[in-house]
Amino acid sequence: MYKAEDLKIIILGSIGVGKTSLLTQYVKNTFTEDYRTTLGASILTKQITVDDKAVKLQIWDTGGQERFRALVSSFFKGSDGCMLAFDVTDTDSFYALEDWRQEILSQTRPGPQQFPFVVLGNKIDLTSRQVSSAQAEDWCQDKNIPYFEVSAKCNVNVDQAFRRLVRDALLQDSEAKDYYLTDSVTLRHNQTPDKRSCDC
Repeated sequence: MYKAEDLKIIILGSIGVGKTSLLTQYVKNTFTEDYRTTLGASILTKQITVDDKAVKLQIWDTGGQERFRALVSSFFKGSDGCMLAFDVTDTDSFYALEDWRQEILSQTRPGPQQFPFVVLGNKIDLTSRQVSSAQAEDWCQDKNIPYFEVSAKCNVNVDQAFRRLVRDALLQDSEAKDYYLTDSVTLRHNQTPDKRSCDC
């Protein structure tokens, strides 16, 4: 029996966008309106199979309050992928995405491939929408990030979004290993020193 691949996924976004709701729906298949604000971070785990590969996910649910910003950034180390979440009824939460993206990029390891992101536009079940699909899609296309419109309450596209991130993280991890392995065993042909004299 093959050992499951371990992946650390972190979800970021402003306070109240529904990060905990999304993770609870994904991991436990439940939803409730009554969630307490996440203080710092909490961790949920889930084992799935993606493309015949067993994957054990460690998903970090982070607090979106500004006063926890420094604390939350300390959890970024070792992340294999990131969910960026915003609330489609809250324009400010959408504009905050770039700050969250830059913050995790500054804390994660550099590599030959782009760090895996997925953007979630949550609460599409509500009617008081402020951020259009086109606006969100344009931002994501500019950053080359997959975009999913989701509803934690109605369980719309939640599983699909996580599976996309897991696939991208597995691919990035595999390509990174190949890159570093190839780089470490690069063989150079013996070069004969150029013995020609310089007529100066």
